[in-house]
Amino acid sequence: MAYTYDELGKKTVDQLREIAKEIPHDAVQGYSQMNKEHLLPALCKALGIDTHGHHAAVGIDKTKIKSRLRALKTERAKSLEAHDHAKLKQVRREMHRLKRRIRAATV
Repeated sequence: MAYTYDELGKKTVDQLREIAKEIPHDAVQGYSQMNKEHLLPALCKALGIDTHGHHAAVGIDKTKIKSRLRALKTERAKSLEAHDHAKLKQVRREMHRLKRRIRAATV
């Protein structure tokens, strides 16, 4: 059965050890002595599961916002170099607003 990181995280240590018992991988050697904190990453490594969750942005075009943020970073660097504080403030505010939009849309 294919597991996700969240599914494994909700299981008990005994359940994780039962899963590890079936896996012949070096990462889960000594599974009976591991606690959940060590067993969960070992299982993820053995099963090839990504150990962090991915979040989906709903209602926005995240790639478009990210590309705009990259452009703003170069503008910010130019403003810092030119000591243009008014432009720098404007760029930073826009970056802040875009990052907040992404965070607000993340589920």
